[in-house]
Amino acid sequence: MEIIQACCSYRIRPSEQYQLHRITTGTNCRSSVSLTSDLSVKPKIPSRSKLISTTRAILDNTPVVTKAVDDDQSVAIKKRASEISPDLKGTSIFLVGLNSSYKSSLGRILADTFRYYYFDSDSLVEEAAGGKSAAVSLIERDEEGYLASETEVLQQLSSMGRLVVCAGNGAVKSSTNLALLRHGISIWVDVPLDVVARELTEDKIQLSAPDTQISGSSLDFVDQLATLYNSGRSGYSTADAIISLQKVASDLGYDELGAVTTEDLCMEVLKEIEKMVRVKKMMEEAARPF
Repeated sequence: MEIIQACCSYRIRPSEQYQLHRITTGTNCRSSVSLTSDLSVKPKIPSRSKLISTTRAILDNTPVVTKAVDDDQSVAIKKRASEISPDLKGTSIFLVGLNSSYKSSLGRILADTFRYYYFDSDSLVEEAAGGKSAAVSLIERDEEGYLASETEVLQQLSSMGRLVVCAGNGAVKSSTNLALLRHGISIWVDVPLDVVARELTEDKIQLSAPDTQISGSSLDFVDQLATLYNSGRSGYSTADAIISLQKVASDLGYDELGAVTTEDLCMEVLKEIEKMVRVKKMMEEAARPF
């Protein structure tokens, strides 16, 4: 199985899935994520007085203000990333944790921010096997062979630079795979199980081939996801940093987890990477001879 330098191009589909396209050399393609939201719906206000008309005009301007805030956050992310990039030196970023829309969206925006390539390791393994159905069949008849394919994919990805990789659950279930993740910066994206279960029941995310045995109602999903989560937790905990959806919501003063945006998570990741880069730089300077 051969993996060559590649990029992901975004296609608008109901499933919102990225398709992997192989390229040969050099062209620095990167993922592009649409983060704008529909703010066109405005409250109906009776126009019976000048005061009410003025109020309507103020409310009509709300989308412009909101977009300005979004733009400011995007600019802040780009600025912070530009400050980190020289010391990051193309080090790859591996995202671990249960699959969720938060994890995949974060991976894409990080790739866009650092001008990195984006990969989903599960998708690459499934592609090498001939598709998801073929991958499921491979697991059923030769699970060791499938696990070997996961390791081979990680070996090739870890040997490259300037990547953001959404790693599958298999990436944290063996010492060999965990060692490969040490070639870059690993981030545990911790999303509550009930949120992941809801995304599954609403078809916002899809299960990878090794996890297709999970089925049932939302409550069934939670129980089965708990088993999956617990099986990978010791591996998740070896990550260089943890980004908890609940903690980010709490720190930002949000009442609901749904208020947390991909940009919010991205900013938290940048803060963590900045800390790690700063510590590494200090250690390197301390090791220099007088």
